[in-house]
Amino acid sequence: ARPGGQPPVRGLRASPRARSAMPSWVIDRYGRNDVLRFTRDMVFPTIHFPNEVIIKVHAASLNPIDLSMRSGYGATALNMKRDPLKLKSTDTEFPLTLGRDVSGVVMECGLSVSYFKPGDEVWAAIPPWKQGTLSEFVVASGNEVSFKPKCLSHTEAASLPYVGLTAWSAVNQVGGLNRSNCSGKRVLILGASGGVGTFAVQLVKAWGAHVTAVCSHDASTLMKKLGADDVIDYKSGNLEEQLKTLPLFDFILDNVGGSTEKWALDLLKKWSGATYVTLVTPFLLNMDKLGVADGMLQTGVTVGSKTVKHLFKGVHYRWAFFMPSGPSLDEIAELVDSGKIQPVIDQVFSFSEVPKAFLKLEGGHARGKTVIDVISKK
Repeated sequence: ARPGGQPPVRGLRASPRARSAMPSWVIDRYGRNDVLRFTRDMVFPTIHFPNEVIIKVHAASLNPIDLSMRSGYGATALNMKRDPLKLKSTDTEFPLTLGRDVSGVVMECGLSVSYFKPGDEVWAAIPPWKQGTLSEFVVASGNEVSFKPKCLSHTEAASLPYVGLTAWSAVNQVGGLNRSNCSGKRVLILGASGGVGTFAVQLVKAWGAHVTAVCSHDASTLMKKLGADDVIDYKSGNLEEQLKTLPLFDFILDNVGGSTEKWALDLLKKWSGATYVTLVTPFLLNMDKLGVADGMLQTGVTVGSKTVKHLFKGVHYRWAFFMPSGPSLDEIAELVDSGKIQPVIDQVFSFSEVPKAFLKLEGGHARGKTVIDVISKK
């Protein structure tokens, strides 16, 4: 005990200089690109649970969900997840930091973290209800974090976690494909040149599938390089007709949604366990429009009726979502380090150019990912 009989102060395994603020890109309201604001006074993240780690961000990347969140999509559901028991006195999620991907170095560990230690190079995808990675530091749960692939730089590594886990959830956890059952299966990927698509093409290819990739003509060289067997340009005539000339598929991954759903399921082999998985779901939108309970009900009714309708036709219809997972990232890191999956990066921006990077993403037609080099002082 210290003089005066006071108990000793409980110590965290912390870095020597206590910090209170850090540079970060935040939004204070939802809207277009002009809501992005750079600040040097963002509250420094703290470890609230013993399983958390603080990561110094070396690189981050942008995903379509960042555009959606900037505009306020999913705010109802995400706020419920941020504060399920309504414990916070303030009623606001702002200032909010966007960015889901991080590659960086562990700075501090909560007391129950045994798997990581300060100085470890790690990567992670931070779920959308937590403060994001367009910041100097970010806090993550130990079970969301994984050791970064050794063969990649931080900038390369930051391009993969969110899209990798989204594709992994769709193909493996929801779609049921894996290393041992994928060989020789015919897989169709709609919207193949974006972040999730470029990852999914490589993943099912690594597991031995025959891959048909749908993208625009200028991405066809990239698709071939990633291993796609057939590449179809959706602009060169009627896509549905082009695809109908091919043999039927065992698995379809849809990153596009919209009217595609009306005809794509007819391209599956009937009564053979063939599955259509879409990543374009109205879940968060329903909750925004209808409120939490009705939104969940409406979403359940929609997916339920579609599933039943398609089961009668002999095919499986599924929805998939991003799921944060350190263990899945461990498996992805293994595929990366063995050379089976490579990052596909469209453009790298410095930390001062975050609004420019958002505009680039908003322009669409990405060939792979938009990455932010956070640590460079440009």
